[in-house]
Amino acid sequence: MKLKELESCLQQVDTFETPKVLLEQYPTSPHIAACMLYTIHNTFDDIQGKLVADLGCGCGVLSIGAAVLEAGFCVGFDIDNDALETFRRNAEEFEISNLDLVQCDLCSLKMEAYSSKFDTVIMNPPFGTKHNQGIDMKFLKTALTLAKNTVYSLHKTSTREHIKKKAHDWGVKMEVVAELRYDLPASYKFHKKKSVDIQVDFLRFSKS
Repeated sequence: MKLKELESCLQQVDTFETPKVLLEQYPTSPHIAACMLYTIHNTFDDIQGKLVADLGCGCGVLSIGAAVLEAGFCVGFDIDNDALETFRRNAEEFEISNLDLVQCDLCSLKMEAYSSKFDTVIMNPPFGTKHNQGIDMKFLKTALTLAKNTVYSLHKTSTREHIKKKAHDWGVKMEVVAELRYDLPASYKFHKKKSVDIQVDFLRFSKS
């Protein structure tokens, strides 16, 4: 599947009806989701036939894209039931059956049950800028616990050095796959501009 086809496909995925600011719910755009998944699939061969976890899956754009690229099975984790309901509807519309959803707080997940169970973990975690400082690192720590091999994640470029140091401390290899411009649309009342560009790193962490 070509990148443009994948992006066009992901434009059909419904997103948050009423995003919750405390959960930092911002949709991953079809363009960014497609670029991430296309690279994970074509450059690193980490989707097709793999068991994939999607942390903070929201309405499911990354999971659905992974399923379209023939992931073996996808499991989406999210705290918000409304988002998961939208995810379920999206999965039905795409006629995707090889996925499951887990409603939980990832920061207090009993990780022993899922430790090293997933070949690949993908996520666009909350950046922790307004309410939940440090939540991006909690997501990353959870992702690395769940992953057998690799984790792919989006993080603000301004946090790169901090994350690199943490990755070193945790004994995992980090590489910057791409630098992206995350076009954040105005989603909440306190947003004064129609959209704002944030410099974001697309990172790959490998455990081996």
